[in-house]
Amino acid sequence: MSRADTQEDLNAVIRQHSEVLAAQLHSQRESLFPPDASKTMRKFTSGEAAALLGVNDSYLRKLHLDGKGPSPEVSSGNRRHYSAEDIHNLRILLEKTARKPGDYLPGRRAGDHLQIIGVMNFKGGSGKTTSSAHLAQRLALKGYRVLAIDLDPQASLTALHGVQPEFDLLDGGTLYDAIRYEDPVPIAQVIRKTYIPNLDLIPGNLELMEFEHETPRALSRGNAGLFFFRVKEALAQVDDRYDVVVIDCPPQLGFLTMSALSAATGVLVTIHPEMLDVMSMSQFLRMTADLMDVIADSGADMSHDWMRYLLTRYEPTDAPQNRIVAFLRTMYGDKVLNAPMLKSTAISDAGLTKQTLYEVERSAFTRTTYDRAVESLNAVNDEIAQLIQRTWGR
Repeated sequence: MSRADTQEDLNAVIRQHSEVLAAQLHSQRESLFPPDASKTMRKFTSGEAAALLGVNDSYLRKLHLDGKGPSPEVSSGNRRHYSAEDIHNLRILLEKTARKPGDYLPGRRAGDHLQIIGVMNFKGGSGKTTSSAHLAQRLALKGYRVLAIDLDPQASLTALHGVQPEFDLLDGGTLYDAIRYEDPVPIAQVIRKTYIPNLDLIPGNLELMEFEHETPRALSRGNAGLFFFRVKEALAQVDDRYDVVVIDCPPQLGFLTMSALSAATGVLVTIHPEMLDVMSMSQFLRMTADLMDVIADSGADMSHDWMRYLLTRYEPTDAPQNRIVAFLRTMYGDKVLNAPMLKSTAISDAGLTKQTLYEVERSAFTRTTYDRAVESLNAVNDEIAQLIQRTWGR
């Protein structure tokens, strides 16, 4: 058998496996979310709603009894449950009587610039998409207007939000449509509402790779312009609609990542504290610095409001991990977020049904497993929210 025959057979096997897997994933999705159904956010207990709003549960109960604000769902045990929309409407109500602006709606005010957070690392398994999804959802639930962008052709962030790229994005609908070199569309055309108030999504799929292929051709023809400004210029069209943009970057330092870096005001680098991952990150940082120098030499402003490292899939009882964490904190000091994202079966199990931990019911796990994971995620995301607030001067 010739080498050509072998290659042709391999191509056929890969294509067949791809089609079979896509069909199985589609079948699984239809069993979880039938074609005529849409993904919804779970209800929150009164205690969870009060914590999100920053008030006492007793105060929420008083509002309910006084007939103020949305009416929660009341169970047979007289327990109150609030939808994400209820919580959003309560924020608006409470802000009207707040002691100072921003107590309940913490987003931008006059003079504040849009925060664009690039979440990146080029090693798989670093928790990049998990971090992006939970950050975007937590900020939205806390009252920020958020746009989540899936810039990764693997589109895991997209799938987590109920969109299946192979079947739901057959005619485009990714950021590529807004940053391509020929006939780009307004970015507003590719923004989708999600089932969480304040959270919009620009999904991704393999079509994003076209930008990686087209940019060298455009550069050779001399009509690519400052290609690294493509994402920044597209986002400028909707600057006034959002407080924060969270970009899940692709796991490589290509043209998409370079353009996202140029748009970002903050950079979050995910690190799994294992030696091979740290060695990989060393190469990632060196290559990133070299690329940023090239972009800066072309006239771009590559300064950022902040840059932080996020420890992910951290196991406090793992001695080698603890040594690496201590090593990183010694080297980078406060550039490493104080809060790590703990490794948790709750996060992994939620992902099996294409959900984040904020979406699944607490009853699906043991109380300690769920609470430990949620507390870890909240600590990470609220620390990032504090960075955003400090950037805005508060």
